[in-house]
Amino acid sequence: MLYTPKHFQVPRVEDLRAICARHPLALLIASTASELAAEHIPMQLVTGADGQDVLRGHIARGNALWRSLSDGAPVLVVFTGARHYISPGWYATKQQTGKVVPTWNYSTVHARGCIRFIEDVAWLARLVDSLTDEHESRRTPTWHVADAPTEYIDSMLQGIVGFEIQVQQLEGKFKASQNRSAADREGVVQGLRAAGLAAADIAELCREP
Repeated sequence: MLYTPKHFQVPRVEDLRAICARHPLALLIASTASELAAEHIPMQLVTGADGQDVLRGHIARGNALWRSLSDGAPVLVVFTGARHYISPGWYATKQQTGKVVPTWNYSTVHARGCIRFIEDVAWLARLVDSLTDEHESRRTPTWHVADAPTEYIDSMLQGIVGFEIQVQQLEGKFKASQNRSAADREGVVQGLRAAGLAAADIAELCREP
């Protein structure tokens, strides 16, 4: 369970999906028979016609995790969004009362579900195409899987195993100064701007209550 005070709750599932899309390198956490495992894996969240969210990705065939979990094993996936240290000096309250302390603002999404692993080469090829096109769409010129020699891509596909996670619970937390006054939130915005953060990161880290 993700501890989330009322101020920091995220009621709109669309906002959670947006964080997953913007910060796709996630932490996959699973309990095997011998240990608690954690792997950093880029993932893609897709929503089916039935409204069911599914996470897709792949791991190295040499990674023992896929042999250690049975189909349907429960897993936790953590997406970490924008985050930054918040200085007490940014708050208007510092000048008024001095009753301020440091903190961190951050956004995160936790997805719980059941995993299954996929070795089908055609499925893996479609996944790799989709993941590549998604991330290359921000670049000019773009690189496509087809730009590499076919035999090379075929050999690379042999070295990975895909997975799907049927998401059963999607929850998030935006700790973004919603519990502070308007003046304090404005101070946080100015502090983040001075720190060189992009507008999208600032929007994640300082939200209206």
